[in-house]
Amino acid sequence: MKTDFKFSNLCGTVFRKGNLVFTPDGNSVLSPVGNRITVFDLVNNKAETLPLENKRDIRRLALSPNGNLLLSVDELGQALLINFRKRTILSYFKLKGKVRDIQFSPDGKYFAVGIGRSVEVWRSPGYTREFAPFELHHRHGGHYDDITHISWSPDSRFFLTSSKDMATKIYSVDPIEGFRPTTLTGHRYAVVGAWFSKDMSAIYTVSSDGAVCVRRFRPHGVEENLVFGEFPRDEEGNFMRTVWFTEERHYAMQSAQVHSAAFSWATGLMVLGFTNGVFGIWEMPGFNMVHSLSISRAKINTIAINTTGEWLAFGSSKLGQLLVWEWQSETYVLKQQGHFYDMACVAYSGDGQYVATGGDDAKLKIWNALTGYCFITFTEHTSAVTAVHFTKGSQVVLSASLDGTVRAYDLVRYRNFRIFTSPTPVQFTSLAVDVSGEIVCAGCQDTFEIYMWSMQTGKLLDVLSGHEGPISSLCFRPDGLSLASSAWDSTVRLWNVFDRSKVVERLEHNSEVLDVTFRPDGKELAASTLDGQIHFWDVLKAAPTGSIEGRRDISGGRKAGDRMTAANNSSGKCFNSLCYSADGTAILGGGNSKFVCLYDRRSGILLRKFQVSKNQSLDGVQEKLNSKNMTEAGPTDLIDSDGIDSDTEKQADRSLPGVKSGDKSNRLLKPEVRTRAIKFSPTGRQWAAASTEGLLIYSLDETLVFDPYELDEDVTPDTIRGLARKGEYLHALVNAFRLNEKPVIREVYETIPPMDVSLLAKDFPEAYLERLLKFITSIMESSQLLEFHLQWVSGLLSNHGTFVKTRSVALQPVLRMLQRSISRMHQDIGTVCDKNHYSLDYLLVQGKRVVEKNKDEEEDSVGDGLTMNNIFSGFSDDEENNADTASGDAMDLDDAGVPMSA
Repeated sequence: MKTDFKFSNLCGTVFRKGNLVFTPDGNSVLSPVGNRITVFDLVNNKAETLPLENKRDIRRLALSPNGNLLLSVDELGQALLINFRKRTILSYFKLKGKVRDIQFSPDGKYFAVGIGRSVEVWRSPGYTREFAPFELHHRHGGHYDDITHISWSPDSRFFLTSSKDMATKIYSVDPIEGFRPTTLTGHRYAVVGAWFSKDMSAIYTVSSDGAVCVRRFRPHGVEENLVFGEFPRDEEGNFMRTVWFTEERHYAMQSAQVHSAAFSWATGLMVLGFTNGVFGIWEMPGFNMVHSLSISRAKINTIAINTTGEWLAFGSSKLGQLLVWEWQSETYVLKQQGHFYDMACVAYSGDGQYVATGGDDAKLKIWNALTGYCFITFTEHTSAVTAVHFTKGSQVVLSASLDGTVRAYDLVRYRNFRIFTSPTPVQFTSLAVDVSGEIVCAGCQDTFEIYMWSMQTGKLLDVLSGHEGPISSLCFRPDGLSLASSAWDSTVRLWNVFDRSKVVERLEHNSEVLDVTFRPDGKELAASTLDGQIHFWDVLKAAPTGSIEGRRDISGGRKAGDRMTAANNSSGKCFNSLCYSADGTAILGGGNSKFVCLYDRRSGILLRKFQVSKNQSLDGVQEKLNSKNMTEAGPTDLIDSDGIDSDTEKQADRSLPGVKSGDKSNRLLKPEVRTRAIKFSPTGRQWAAASTEGLLIYSLDETLVFDPYELDEDVTPDTIRGLARKGEYLHALVNAFRLNEKPVIREVYETIPPMDVSLLAKDFPEAYLERLLKFITSIMESSQLLEFHLQWVSGLLSNHGTFVKTRSVALQPVLRMLQRSISRMHQDIGTVCDKNHYSLDYLLVQGKRVVEKNKDEEEDSVGDGLTMNNIFSGFSDDEENNADTASGDAMDLDDAGVPMSA
């Protein structure tokens, strides 16, 4: 079994905190998800999480205008310089302070960073690794409170800074003759944002109370407005005194405060997001409302507009929502939301394409494992979902909840078609479905019983009693003959659900059993206990076959409130979720730790240990704590010193009138890193973990990326042609795809003998399968080797059907193009064949007429001895008499398409 699983994607979480950024082409949006970055492709409907991590939660993102450089800054000012196109880290850098905003200049030469009350202008680094890529250009001060927003002028010569001190300042990148830094005042609340107009004739400023000011630039004492950046001189050559004045003042919404704002140069639209979840669009400078819409029940934390001004992106951190809205058609381009609380369970569909997750927010979500999108959410449960399970055909998904119900959902019609309940109210914590999908079992934590229902009728069939503690896990044997249940009474019981006369096997353990699972062949059972061990049992003999001591392997980091080191702390050193690999040779375990362990079943050796997160904003990630961060008031990480990361609505004290600030002793809550459930995909090529960060997917499949290290001196057109002449067609074809020159690929492809196609298609690397199908599609219509192409397509799809099925979503565009090309060729060839068929019918009918006229042969031998020579000789003899009927254009046909006699 392969063990080189790598992080593939992050689902279940679409937005946490920070800001959203559109790519320069406007087709993708970047969203900070904890300490990672997810790219949502809005055109191809695909989400990709970059394989990069910051030390802590990301606070600000900035993308260069050409889309090459990406700056990611976390809570403490640690910055990553990323080559966005290659997905690699170029440099690490420490900004001295908490970053409020960061923006690249339109020309990409500089970027401005707001740190506290000052703003720093840095030169943009290059695209290669350098020893000191960051160079400070200038540092500006002058604000009396923290900076909230930074924006640049279209010509990249000036930039605006907004602050909580109710002022906006204008700075220049380089000293400009006739210009001095200017302060714009007039707002009564903190300024949320400020922007130049496209022609730089006005500045628009917005404050949190909804006041929008339109400011103009003119010489002092003159009524004529000027374009900012051109400073007039008087007759003596001295610079004239210029002023900014407020031309108009507008007010947006008085019932809620403005929390986020954005402005588009392309359309001249201003978008404001309010604390009550409503956003509005106004046309500037007249401040004419286009429309407004309520999209969330919580405040809108960030707004982004793409370069064309057509799409608007909104993020709400409280509910974890990410929305992309097209304002012209008033439709959603993207609408995604993760689980409000932690994920509690996860399950794969039978083909491995879909993943179902249940959370503490009482929601059941179905995700596409390849695209990372959630395409359906079920909200029928009223309490936390504790277990999910797919049926064999993957058409039905079941979920168990603490609300005392087990619900079955139809994934074809997207509806809840069956509800299973118990005679008395209980809380279900585990769920199992047999292979046929007819029997549904659920265990509860109240009465320590297992309830069994019929899927067809929904009636309660039986109640299995005997456990003396809460049921922790249920699992059907793969052949469906027995059911295994684990509980907190330190036992695992094997039930025969179809023959209750048989004795229930009781497997004793030394500690509470947390999870139980069968090996895919059904001959072995694994159970994890609270003491950190994994026990293996022979199902037929009901005898132990071995165990794995995993306390040291699963042991995580030290929490902020722990009084002892992680090595001496016994809490969390156990596996609360187990899963066999698809071939049964390895077992995967996760628990209340930052690690997921992969063991070899036969030897019990730890093969790999995966760290699900390195985010230090989570509790339990660090191995050691710094004593400098411990104060009399508690750890400094739990004290909100600036109020940015706190929820003011929770801290606000409403008990006394006039009190605006809440209890200063309130502390932040750091989520604890843990893995509550893990599952292997049925294909065996990926596994998923429901963790604090979201649904982490680790996969063996890697997308093909051009790697120059694959090319060496031997990969040249001449050497490729030499390999083809020697008969090494597979090696030559793979090297041709590495070289990526279409003429060479076609030359090698067409030199392959047709008799070798089936063998070559069987051994062809799957990494180049998509490119080969694209190549065949591109040349099919212009080539005459139709049967040769069809042999390749048939061989590739027959031998790599499993790979194509697991990646059907990614290969769907290629398969559609291939199907379209084959259909078009089939139609063209069918047209030619039909014409030939009709021509032959016409010739045969004419021959019959010639035979009947000459009466040289008998009627019963008509057509048997007919040859083309006597047909054409008959034509020449009767050419004058049948000139009117010999013309195909003027010929009369009967209903069957046969020429009528003259």
